[in-house]
Amino acid sequence: MADEKPVVGIIMGSKSDMPAMEPCMQQLDEFGISYEVKVASAHRKPLEVHEWASTAHERGIKVIIAAAGKAAHLGGVVAAYTPDPVIAVPMKTSDLGGLDSLLSMVQMPSGVPVACVAINGAKNAAILAVQMLGTNCDGCRQKIIDFKAAMAEA
Repeated sequence: MADEKPVVGIIMGSKSDMPAMEPCMQQLDEFGISYEVKVASAHRKPLEVHEWASTAHERGIKVIIAAAGKAAHLGGVVAAYTPDPVIAVPMKTSDLGGLDSLLSMVQMPSGVPVACVAINGAKNAAILAVQMLGTNCDGCRQKIIDFKAAMAEA
């Protein structure tokens, strides 16, 4: 996978989000899907986020997963700068348990859609990303078919 060009971009607002995002990366590894990881806050590093998001498609990224907490504007900011689908992962917070993050992510303005998974739903974000890839990739689609069959047998 390290030799393959990444097709999923993962961006998170803080290094402290990394442990909660490990299940996302593990699931993508299990599916054999290449990805890149970026840490940049929409509020503290907006120019860096803009550059990363606006060039993602040119780098071969087809789906972006954005994780953030509290105000959690990262997914929406990224979605404003890319033609690729964005999946938001609201991070659990100490203030409101992640409800603040969730509401920030699902209340997007018309024209800037962001898909959203559950609070700390990193694994589901990876699965959804591969399902999206599967709409144009038979190999990815088969990975999801096999994954769901294995879940049914467990």
